[in-house]
Amino acid sequence: MKTLQQTEALGLLVLTILIYAQLFDHSWGMFAALFLAPDLGMIGYTFSKKWGAYIYNTFHHQGLISIILFLAWMLGYTLLQQISIIFLAHSFFDRALGYGLKYTDSFQHTHLGWIGKN
Repeated sequence: MKTLQQTEALGLLVLTILIYAQLFDHSWGMFAALFLAPDLGMIGYTFSKKWGAYIYNTFHHQGLISIILFLAWMLGYTLLQQISIIFLAHSFFDRALGYGLKYTDSFQHTHLGWIGKN
């Protein structure tokens, strides 16, 4: 099942990049600059595992990002649309690599299983 989810995430990553290319043809510098920005949510782990998981998951939650993208589209906020698509692409990239949303007990414990464990 994990392989199926990773393959699905890879397909969604490609789709997200194609959508970005269609909508924001000349903004690849912004895409590159912000692609790893959601990982700044790991800063929460300096406070505690619980806060780290909550903040990290907020920056990687595909449903939340999709709602923000929809609202940005409805309101015509192009910059927020760009950022949302980039964050979605990052989230799909992470899921394709097997990194999921974090549980509060350990950074390595994700909804897709343990990172680095067999």
